[in-house]
Amino acid sequence: MVAGASSSCYASPLCDWLVGACMSSGGDRLLQSDTKSSRRSTLLTKSKCSSFSSSSSTNGSAGLVSNCNSNALPSLFFESNNNSYFNRKQGRLNQASSSGQVALEMEKEAMVKKKPPLESRRVVVTGMGVETPLGHDPHTFYDNLLQGISGISPIENFDCSAFPTRIAGEIKTFSTEGLVAPKLSKRMDKFMLYLLTAGKKALADGGVTEDVMAEFDKSKCGVLIGSAMGGMKVFYDALEALKISYKKMNPFCVPFATTNMGSAMLAIDLGWMGPNYSISTACATGNFCILSAANHIIRGEADVMLCGGSDSVIIPIGLGGFVACRALSEKNDDPTKASRPWDSNRDGFVMGEGAGVLLLEELEHAKSRGATIYAEFLGGSFTSDAYHITEPHPDGAGVILCIEKALAHAGISKEDINYINAHATSTPAGDLKEYQALAHCFGQNPEIC
Repeated sequence: MVAGASSSCYASPLCDWLVGACMSSGGDRLLQSDTKSSRRSTLLTKSKCSSFSSSSSTNGSAGLVSNCNSNALPSLFFESNNNSYFNRKQGRLNQASSSGQVALEMEKEAMVKKKPPLESRRVVVTGMGVETPLGHDPHTFYDNLLQGISGISPIENFDCSAFPTRIAGEIKTFSTEGLVAPKLSKRMDKFMLYLLTAGKKALADGGVTEDVMAEFDKSKCGVLIGSAMGGMKVFYDALEALKISYKKMNPFCVPFATTNMGSAMLAIDLGWMGPNYSISTACATGNFCILSAANHIIRGEADVMLCGGSDSVIIPIGLGGFVACRALSEKNDDPTKASRPWDSNRDGFVMGEGAGVLLLEELEHAKSRGATIYAEFLGGSFTSDAYHITEPHPDGAGVILCIEKALAHAGISKEDINYINAHATSTPAGDLKEYQALAHCFGQNPEIC
């Protein structure tokens, strides 16, 4: 879930375009919830410039105190007629006692020299990149959303006539020219290609040219772009090839199927040596990555992070898997209206593919290079329903807890929220429980939309 309190005079997509990759979205004040077992909440404050009228919440730090009784030795009693033996033993005890005193003094000295807690570092959004069925840049994508244009259409990538669901949010045209080496484009899974191109577009949108990049401390630049499903197409093709012979398999089928390899390949391309890994938490993947990336900056582990989500599983095994668990809409005759959250006739969600990537920076780092600032990250939360594989908790406990913790972390009240962007899966159980949770938290907000 993504929640935000805005201070700007306009709306922009921000996380909205993560829809194509991980079914999670956001915008000017937004709150997104995931009604599955894993949940996460992030708060953003909009701004068009690098000056802010309000500061983010202070982040507390916790210290670990080690209590070491290194000089408290056990008493040893023994009898011996051999004085030399006793003297040797006593010498060892004295030496141990002396060592203990030294260790205690060192511990005291370390406590005196202990570094003070890091000052609260503010995190801002300075770049955005997307690959979606509605457009390949944030502005086109957002304009199409505002005009009510749908990216859902009949599947063309393979013959799905035998499936009860034959529609999806499929990217019809896509190019990696100038962004990914042709040799890699032929071998990589689409989720990796979407990730790489969206990531580089986010850098370009953020004004990070080669000259600007050369000034970055690359040891403090990281990539955290997750995937819910990973390289299923590469893995599926490898299984088909294995039916003939292992010699027919793509030698990159294993690394290119893992969810972390997209972030790894982008970091290799950029030479970024900071935090680099992947998170996979179903529909909440992109949101988890944004919050975790922001936390790396807050803790001083990074100054710049590319984060978001990417997925591409509109293939037979992907479609068949969701059909088997009866999660997809079967309104094939009216694809643009098949996904209908909150509607009494809803019958499931519609698969989509794509990527959405944010460029996050520490505020002073962004201001020092004159970057355009779209929003400020305020805080967030991780929670879990701990209830069922796919169904939400009956009383919406996970959603409510996540919202309340996110608001508390950001230091804002429920009344500050005026826009909610829900998970809204269009499933009978998911929509109902999510609505009840949102009503519980924001039912008294008069201006909410």
